[in-house]
Amino acid sequence: MLDTVINETGTDPQWAVLWLHGLGADGHDFAPIVPELLRPHWPAIRFVFPHAPVQPITINNGLPMRAWYDIVSMDFRSRADAAGVDASVQLLDALIEQQVAAGIPAERILLAGFSQGGAVILSAMLRRTRPLAGVIALSTYLPDPENAVARRAPEGIQPPVFMAHGTQDPVIPQAIGAHSAQTLKDLGIVVEWHSYPMAHQVCSEELQALGDWLDRRFQAA
Repeated sequence: MLDTVINETGTDPQWAVLWLHGLGADGHDFAPIVPELLRPHWPAIRFVFPHAPVQPITINNGLPMRAWYDIVSMDFRSRADAAGVDASVQLLDALIEQQVAAGIPAERILLAGFSQGGAVILSAMLRRTRPLAGVIALSTYLPDPENAVARRAPEGIQPPVFMAHGTQDPVIPQAIGAHSAQTLKDLGIVVEWHSYPMAHQVCSEELQALGDWLDRRFQAA
């Protein structure tokens, strides 16, 4: 199992958010946003921020860093190492099952990810056969969308998706993220898309919109 940073917002949490960081970061990267995101009337939530394994990254001259998969090309059609994505999806599935074993049903688990982490959760979502509460994909994209769609679990129940991107993102151009959002919509998945005048980052307006979206998820349960 992956090492994780855990933040519980109350006793006996009945909800969990599994949040995957971006390339070169670690599980501490998004832990500080929890207080900004929380609202007083929300149920107790267990936020789980795993650390990705350390591995060499091809486009960074093989420099080892925390990553969910190798980046082998600048071309987004072949950018992500498919075997690495598959391995991280399996690690994520194990984290989900760990929370289920701890008493939080899959229907009350949300997946969140930024950049590389978002690519993994979108890939994982399409392969799942058991429902989730929702998926949060920030400044990210769906790797190899044709293959991802082909591998979609036909009996799967796809959760609602929150996607947000920066118009000035120099790492993953917004058009790439928007194309991924449209791919999901074409599959009948409910996607709420947000765009902000920012780079490869998260802004306060985005967190406000995400909080509103999460509020609806909790109210619907």
